[in-house]
Amino acid sequence: MNPAQPHCGVDEAGRGPLAGPVFAAAVILDPGAPIAGLADSKRLSPRVRAALAVEIRGRAAAWAVAASSVREIDELNILHATLLAMRRAVEALPAPPALALIDGPHCPRLALPARAIVGGDATVPAISAASILAKVARDEAMLEVHRQYPRYGFDRHKGYPTREHLAALRRYGPCGAHRSTFAPVRVLAGRTA
Repeated sequence: MNPAQPHCGVDEAGRGPLAGPVFAAAVILDPGAPIAGLADSKRLSPRVRAALAVEIRGRAAAWAVAASSVREIDELNILHATLLAMRRAVEALPAPPALALIDGPHCPRLALPARAIVGGDATVPAISAASILAKVARDEAMLEVHRQYPRYGFDRHKGYPTREHLAALRRYGPCGAHRSTFAPVRVLAGRTA
């Protein structure tokens, strides 16, 4: 990787939940403005993530966040919807980087070279930054989903299959934010239909 040629880090948030969109972010860090504390977003507290997101948005050379909807997840499957969100994030950058470094084993189809790095969110600062932006954006979106469907507790579990969420699904059945192709939702929808 040539440091003179900028690269972007790309990561997603929200592959595992039963509800809500999947988000992705692409970040080009500014070598002249390092950001301390970058790490895999899952290892950071919500407060630290939020503070770092503000710093990333203010100090990165460029960044973009994109999503794939629940409908796209159900139509394409979660892997392809995730790759679509990643592609959208990279394409939303103001100028294309020379290389995209993607967290995980799969690369989206891009008009630029890309390299998949398993565990990259813990080892590549630009991917860590993308991980943080994607997670913060998704958590904020799930607060809006909670306002639409307050009885499911999305403000607390963000759509993940917690005991509380599964109990609400059993009690109320799926809502418009649920991913109908995910097994627990599909099974519970069959019971309530």
